[in-house]
Amino acid sequence: MENENITPKKKKKILPVILITIILITVFFGINKYNYALHHVDTDDAQIDGDISPVYSRVAGYVSAVNFEDNQKINKGDTLITIDIRDLQIKQEMAEAALASAQANLNVAQAAINTAKGSAAVANTGIESAKVRVWKANQDYNRFSQLMNQDATTKQKFDAAKAEKDGAEASLNTAKSQFSVANNQVSAAKDQLVVAQAQIKQRNTEVDFAKLQITYSYVTAPASGTVSKKNVQNGQLINVGSPLCVVVSSDDNYVIANFKETQLEKMKEGQDVKIIADAFPDTEFSGKVYHISAATGAKFSILPPDNATGNFVKVIQRVPVKIKIDQKNNSSKLLRPGMSVKVSVQVD
Repeated sequence: MENENITPKKKKKILPVILITIILITVFFGINKYNYALHHVDTDDAQIDGDISPVYSRVAGYVSAVNFEDNQKINKGDTLITIDIRDLQIKQEMAEAALASAQANLNVAQAAINTAKGSAAVANTGIESAKVRVWKANQDYNRFSQLMNQDATTKQKFDAAKAEKDGAEASLNTAKSQFSVANNQVSAAKDQLVVAQAQIKQRNTEVDFAKLQITYSYVTAPASGTVSKKNVQNGQLINVGSPLCVVVSSDDNYVIANFKETQLEKMKEGQDVKIIADAFPDTEFSGKVYHISAATGAKFSILPPDNATGNFVKVIQRVPVKIKIDQKNNSSKLLRPGMSVKVSVQVD
């Protein structure tokens, strides 16, 4: 009978202890949660992002070699694809032939200038000679005119002196015309020289372009990382701008976290961040706030909301925040662009 009376009493004492314990645990976790919320801002609207470099063809041709497989590790500058260069080599040879022709035209133009200058010099000498002849003819004409007035010479000699004078003056005019023509030929030859020089510059550019096109036949990796999304095979005819593959950088992965605008009051660049990836829930990654977007995500959408229509409904907007992942931890290599993560920013 005594044992039966003691048991209910013990139960009455244990029940308050349990309730008090539960209350204390609840208060303890509540206080911890409150303190954590004062100093941290969390979101699960976040994912890993990274630099993904598309690889395109810069020349058209047939693929002669593909030197990679999907999801293969590569280094910057590695040759991924080789394109048959025979067509490009022919174009280079054609450009070099055109350059040789332009250089020959330049030599012809230079020779034409020299010839025209020689003709101008001869014409100038002819002018001087004609001037001397005109001077002598005028002297003779004047003398015979005086003698004719004194009837001291014959009409025949006077006419001969006059004809010589007229012929000398005509020769002088002809020499001047020849000199003018020769000068015009010099100017024209110089213009041809300028044209020839411009053609050489153009042909040189075409040769350089042809050589550059040949270098494009070797498609190299724009960055170190993992090559993926292979879209090319041996023997395939590709055109300029054809997508060949993508290279996912292995060094600069980061997190884009979309925080509510009400969470940004104490957030600033350089604050520490804890990152938990859904794929690796037992691994904690670290990082820092790199920068906060200049506008909300909605403003960057194709059709941003316009509240000027009168149909205003207040919705808390989200602002993208870029978080740099600490690359010193080797486990950060496990992260892949597109993975979902949870982030916690220590704001105080």
